[in-house]
Amino acid sequence: MAGGGFVVESTVKRYEGHLTAYVVISCIVAATGGLMFGYDIGISGGVTSMEEFLKKFFPSVYRKSEASSTDTNQYCKFDSQLLTLFTSSLYLAALVASFAASASNKLFGRKITMLVGGIIFLVGAFINGFAQDVAMLIIGRILLGIGVGFANTTVPVYLSEMAPPNIRGALNICFQVAITSGILIANLVNYGVSKMKHNGWRWSLGLAAVPALIMTFGAIFLPDTPNSFIQRGKHDKAKSILQSIRGTQNVDEEFQDLLEASEVARQVKHPWTNIRKRQYRPQLIITLLIPFFQQLTGINVIMFYAPVLFKTIGMGDNSSLMAAVITGLVNVISTIVSLLTVDKFGRRFLFLEGGGQMLICQIVVALLIASQFGTSGHGEFSKPVGNAAIAFICLYVAGFAWSWGPLGWLVPSEIFPMEIRSAGQSINVSVNMLFTFVIGQVFLTLLCAFKYGLFFFFAGFVIIMTVFIFFFVPETKNVPIEEMNRVWKAHWFWKRYIPDDAVGLAHDTDNNVQSNNNSNEKDKGKNVELGSTSV
Repeated sequence: MAGGGFVVESTVKRYEGHLTAYVVISCIVAATGGLMFGYDIGISGGVTSMEEFLKKFFPSVYRKSEASSTDTNQYCKFDSQLLTLFTSSLYLAALVASFAASASNKLFGRKITMLVGGIIFLVGAFINGFAQDVAMLIIGRILLGIGVGFANTTVPVYLSEMAPPNIRGALNICFQVAITSGILIANLVNYGVSKMKHNGWRWSLGLAAVPALIMTFGAIFLPDTPNSFIQRGKHDKAKSILQSIRGTQNVDEEFQDLLEASEVARQVKHPWTNIRKRQYRPQLIITLLIPFFQQLTGINVIMFYAPVLFKTIGMGDNSSLMAAVITGLVNVISTIVSLLTVDKFGRRFLFLEGGGQMLICQIVVALLIASQFGTSGHGEFSKPVGNAAIAFICLYVAGFAWSWGPLGWLVPSEIFPMEIRSAGQSINVSVNMLFTFVIGQVFLTLLCAFKYGLFFFFAGFVIIMTVFIFFFVPETKNVPIEEMNRVWKAHWFWKRYIPDDAVGLAHDTDNNVQSNNNSNEKDKGKNVELGSTSV
């Protein structure tokens, strides 16, 4: 073992079946739930940079934003807690809603939970589009947040449970592709409506209803997952769906494994208590830290406030909105790169490469801003330096979009056993939303206080999280989610927490195969890379 990397022998199973159109269509429709989240991420920054919107709801911010660069500290001209509350209130609501979504997933299934989330989001979009005061704006954003909490808690789990193990990463990343597509669409909408003399912001906010309609009507026709049917005691329906999505009648082995996992889950009466048990320590710690680090990359500095940030560094209204469109396009393309490579190169390689790329870009952007504004905040970007800053911001977005963006949703959704899966995904979403809220609420204040040093602040966290991935996050590609305990048992650090009789280790007892990874017996020459830095 070197640097936390190692390769072990494993008895991971290969189930019969193949990728079917049924799975692909179901996963694509479900993943469109990410459009709602992405649209909201992208729309708020453009709206808060529109003059008519600021005049109506935040006149004091408008007056500061229109002051000349020699009279106003450029770092501070958008600093307003009420303005940032408009953006960040959605994520606080999503945090709370994720716990309700966890209970709904268990009681009613994935399909119903997605449907309810889409309807609530739709109501919030209409309220925002017709808002007359700040209170209506905040109420609308809270309803949008509830819808996002339901969708983000449910969709990644749905995708992981429907997908065959060998392409689970790619299908799960469809969710992130939808998120980035939503961001790009929002940026394009903002750029288009900015040319309207009146009510352009209403169109921006109200068009959030479109992805909500896609999600809502799509959920009506989606099948629920076999895991969800088993969890609710509908075994015949579960097997029928499993045969349909695997394209074969011979699903007995996989179905039996799901039943065994379900039996373990049924014995767990209190998943929120059980998730704190020692045997789930690896999953819990990783699911707490990955969404925490995902937000501390500083990505939402760009995604929420791209037009505001670009105006802060001296661009005009149209130029700042167009720069946001460019970063949105880079975001989508890079996420598709992740979709095409995650099941080939693995999760760890993308995490580590993306972290290094983001670190370099953040340092360069900080130095470029410092060269133009210093610590006083007075000045303007020259065109060459401004273009260089946009280029490195785009490289930064690319690094995030093929690593921490999609993998921050994929990895937590695939590592939990069934008995605590809904609770685990709820934790993932709630931690993500909590720190999304915190970053959204304090960013403009931090920019005012730290100046260009804010980018160094986020770069420091990128170093910490890349080291964490290197040593503590094993490779999970191609491993069936009900067999994931083998991954932890093979890891140099986490193996101390996994009992030898854990589900996923004891399936081979009939053949007298030892259930722990210290056995000398090998599995027909099949190797699985766990934590190796090689690809």
